[in-house]
Amino acid sequence: EVQLVESGGGSVQPGGSLRLSCTASGGALGDVDMGWYRLAPGKECELILTLHIDGDRYSHDSVKGRFTVSQDPAKNTVYLQMNSLKLDDSAAYYCAADFGPPTPSSRREPAGCIGTLGARYYTVWGQGTQVTVSS
Repeated sequence: EVQLVESGGGSVQPGGSLRLSCTASGGALGDVDMGWYRLAPGKECELILTLHIDGDRYSHDSVKGRFTVSQDPAKNTVYLQMNSLKLDDSAAYYCAADFGPPTPSSRREPAGCIGTLGARYYTVWGQGTQVTVSS
């Protein structure tokens, strides 16, 4: 069973930085397409960044120039580096990856992300990590 676990969330002041981690077990993140989403109360779920094995990358306009994705295959981990954080970046952040057909035990997208761009394509999701930006 493939699982994804996010970590690194927390509270930070505007202008600060955080690095989120997404670590996989039961599958290799370097061999699959993956994406980062965020979901804030009262707002639509957003696909913010992707890291695909064919090199294709997507970046939401709201995070361009501030957020980047990288990976460490040795640790089976993908990182989301977030710089120049703004109040509007406060949300639960989720990593998701396409590990093929989901199983009954696969963690799928949270209810608030159903129907979001690419959500069904990524068949395994993490539990999410909260990022709060406040002064």
